[in-house]
Amino acid sequence: MISDTQFQKELDIIIANAIREDVGDGDHSSLACIPSTATGRAKLLVKDEGILAGVDFAKQVFAYVDPNLAIEVFLQDGTPVKYGDVAFHVSGSSQSILKAERLVLNAMQRMSAIATKTKKYVDILEGTGTKVLDTRKTTPGIRALEKWAVKIGGGENHRFALYDMVMLKDNHIDFAGGITQAITKTNDYLKANNLDLKIIVEARDLDEVREIIANPGVHRILLDNFDYEQTREAVALIGDYCQTESSGGINENTMRHYAECGVDFISSGALTHSIYNLDLSLKAF
Repeated sequence: MISDTQFQKELDIIIANAIREDVGDGDHSSLACIPSTATGRAKLLVKDEGILAGVDFAKQVFAYVDPNLAIEVFLQDGTPVKYGDVAFHVSGSSQSILKAERLVLNAMQRMSAIATKTKKYVDILEGTGTKVLDTRKTTPGIRALEKWAVKIGGGENHRFALYDMVMLKDNHIDFAGGITQAITKTNDYLKANNLDLKIIVEARDLDEVREIIANPGVHRILLDNFDYEQTREAVALIGDYCQTESSGGINENTMRHYAECGVDFISSGALTHSIYNLDLSLKAF
């Protein structure tokens, strides 16, 4: 993953772009009927069950829109919530609260849904030693939020993007002329460019696993669409050579069985691409 500093830059970009997109040259609904001097307060009301996520992000949004807004937090990120819970109060300029409202809700509803699904997967794997990983199958423009939500739910982040880790998948291998060629060229490239990046290589069958472990410098082998028996055999072949990861069509019904095969990680795009927003609202009171 990227550094904390770079991650914060990504968040800053998300906030600035989302406010630009939503507010434009002004929130004319509020400007038309609410005096600029009017003040008020609102509460973040939970209308669902799950894991709360996005409170810290909401604080950043409110601060960006109006540094004078005051936030009183009652429930932190990662807290299990139920219908009727209140996560925080925000008070100050009524116009400012309304300007920030939609971004706060959009982000928190999606982040909470991702955190909730991640926590479910983490619970399924409890006691196995296998960790849940996200993927790059994220919503364009808000990847940082979605990966943050995975962490809040107890999962682990895979690489953030194409630039912070090398992942040699089937197309890379085929275009490079084979596994050994792809790994050799990658190691040479990293050395020539003085890059310290970990290398993950995808294996499509056990023969490819054998070829990968005959090469140096691989951090993790991705076992793509292996069945349980193949996974157990691959884990035994790999041994202490490097980390192992299972992926490809793994769901709630099969993931514990894959974990029991001994893999270190299970990656799931469903954490971020197949979720339903948690129902939250921001209500004046």
